[in-house]
Amino acid sequence: MKHNTTLIVASLLSLLFLTLHITDDIVRGISKAESSNTALLVLALLLYGTLVLPERRLGHVIMLLIGLMAAAMPVLHMRGAHYGDIAKSPGGFFFVWTLWALGGLGGLTLMLSVRGLWDLRRRRPK
Repeated sequence: MKHNTTLIVASLLSLLFLTLHITDDIVRGISKAESSNTALLVLALLLYGTLVLPERRLGHVIMLLIGLMAAAMPVLHMRGAHYGDIAKSPGGFFFVWTLWALGGLGGLTLMLSVRGLWDLRRRRPK
Protein backbone atom coordinates (compact mmCIF):
# COMPACT_ATOMS: atom_id res chain seq x y z
CA MET A 1 0.00 0.00 0.00
CA LYS A 2 1.34 3.41 -0.93
CA HIS A 3 2.36 5.80 1.84
CA ASN A 4 -0.28 8.37 0.85
CA THR A 5 -3.04 5.74 0.69
CA THR A 6 -2.16 4.64 4.22
CA LEU A 7 -2.29 8.27 5.39
CA ILE A 8 -5.71 8.80 3.79
CA VAL A 9 -7.11 5.61 5.36
CA ALA A 10 -5.66 6.51 8.79
CA SER A 11 -7.12 10.03 8.54
CA LEU A 12 -10.55 8.73 7.56
CA LEU A 13 -10.54 6.16 10.37
CA SER A 14 -9.44 8.87 12.81
CA LEU A 15 -12.34 11.06 11.67
CA LEU A 16 -14.75 8.14 12.02
CA PHE A 17 -13.63 7.41 15.58
CA LEU A 18 -13.60 11.13 16.45
CA THR A 19 -17.22 11.48 15.34
CA LEU A 20 -18.22 8.32 17.23
CA HIS A 21 -16.45 9.54 20.35
CA ILE A 22 -17.88 13.05 20.18
CA THR A 23 -21.35 11.54 19.74
CA ASP A 24 -20.76 9.39 22.84
CA ASP A 25 -19.60 12.51 24.74
CA ILE A 26 -22.83 14.31 23.79
CA VAL A 27 -25.01 11.34 24.77
CA ARG A 28 -23.26 11.17 28.17
CA GLY A 29 -23.55 14.92 28.72
CA ILE A 30 -19.78 15.47 28.68
CA SER A 31 -20.03 17.76 25.66
CA LYS A 32 -22.90 20.07 24.89
CA ALA A 33 -25.00 19.49 21.78
CA GLU A 34 -25.12 22.81 19.97
CA SER A 35 -27.66 23.96 17.43
CA SER A 36 -24.99 25.61 15.27
CA ASN A 37 -23.45 23.65 12.44
CA THR A 38 -19.89 24.73 13.22
CA ALA A 39 -18.78 21.19 14.04
CA LEU A 40 -20.29 19.92 10.78
CA LEU A 41 -18.48 22.63 8.83
CA VAL A 42 -15.19 21.65 10.48
CA LEU A 43 -15.87 17.98 9.72
CA ALA A 44 -16.62 18.83 6.08
CA LEU A 45 -13.36 20.80 5.80
CA LEU A 46 -11.38 17.94 7.36
CA LEU A 47 -12.97 15.46 4.96
CA TYR A 48 -12.28 17.78 2.02
CA GLY A 49 -8.62 18.06 2.95
CA THR A 50 -8.32 14.30 3.30
CA LEU A 51 -10.21 13.25 0.17
CA VAL A 52 -9.64 16.11 -2.29
CA LEU A 53 -6.24 17.50 -1.31
CA PRO A 54 -4.21 14.42 -0.25
CA GLU A 55 -1.30 15.14 -2.62
CA ARG A 56 -0.99 18.81 -1.68
CA ARG A 57 0.69 20.50 1.26
CA LEU A 58 -2.62 21.84 2.60
CA GLY A 59 -4.08 18.33 2.57
CA HIS A 60 -1.14 17.03 4.59
CA VAL A 61 -1.49 19.92 7.07
CA ILE A 62 -5.20 19.14 7.47
CA MET A 63 -4.44 15.45 8.02
CA LEU A 64 -1.76 16.47 10.54
CA LEU A 65 -4.45 18.41 12.44
CA ILE A 66 -6.74 15.35 12.33
CA GLY A 67 -3.94 13.23 13.79
CA LEU A 68 -3.25 15.82 16.47
CA MET A 69 -6.92 15.97 17.50
CA ALA A 70 -7.20 12.18 17.55
CA ALA A 71 -3.98 11.73 19.54
CA ALA A 72 -4.99 14.44 22.02
CA MET A 73 -8.42 12.96 22.76
CA PRO A 74 -7.19 10.18 25.13
CA VAL A 75 -4.86 12.60 26.90
CA LEU A 76 -7.68 15.07 27.50
CA HIS A 77 -10.19 12.47 28.69
CA MET A 78 -7.93 10.23 30.77
CA ARG A 79 -6.81 13.20 32.86
CA GLY A 80 -10.42 14.05 33.73
CA ALA A 81 -11.79 13.53 37.23
CA HIS A 82 -14.71 11.38 36.05
CA TYR A 83 -12.82 9.09 33.67
CA GLY A 84 -13.01 6.09 36.04
CA ASP A 85 -16.73 6.58 36.62
CA ILE A 86 -17.42 6.78 32.90
CA ALA A 87 -15.29 3.70 32.21
CA LYS A 88 -17.32 1.70 34.76
CA SER A 89 -20.69 2.93 33.52
CA PRO A 90 -22.86 1.22 30.88
CA GLY A 91 -21.19 1.79 27.53
CA GLY A 92 -17.88 2.46 29.24
CA PHE A 93 -16.12 -0.17 27.15
CA PHE A 94 -17.00 1.70 23.94
CA PHE A 95 -15.89 5.00 25.49
CA VAL A 96 -12.49 3.63 26.53
CA TRP A 97 -12.00 1.60 23.34
CA THR A 98 -12.54 4.66 21.13
CA LEU A 99 -9.97 6.54 23.21
CA TRP A 100 -7.39 3.80 22.61
CA ALA A 101 -8.26 3.63 18.91
CA LEU A 102 -8.01 7.41 18.61
CA GLY A 103 -4.65 7.51 20.37
CA GLY A 104 -3.11 4.85 18.14
CA LEU A 105 -4.60 6.10 14.88
CA GLY A 106 -3.85 9.70 15.79
CA GLY A 107 -0.20 8.90 16.40
CA LEU A 108 0.03 7.03 13.10
CA THR A 109 -1.72 9.84 11.23
CA LEU A 110 0.64 12.40 12.77
CA MET A 111 3.73 10.43 11.78
CA LEU A 112 2.51 9.76 8.24
CA SER A 113 1.46 13.36 7.64
CA VAL A 114 4.82 14.69 8.88
CA ARG A 115 6.55 12.20 6.60
CA GLY A 116 4.32 13.29 3.71
CA LEU A 117 5.10 16.96 4.34
CA TRP A 118 8.81 16.11 4.44
CA ASP A 119 8.53 14.20 1.15
CA LEU A 120 6.67 17.10 -0.47
CA ARG A 121 9.38 19.48 0.68
CA ARG A 122 12.11 17.28 -0.82
CA ARG A 123 10.28 16.95 -4.16
CA ARG A 124 9.70 20.69 -4.50
CA PRO A 125 11.75 22.19 -7.35
CA LYS A 126 14.36 24.69 -6.22
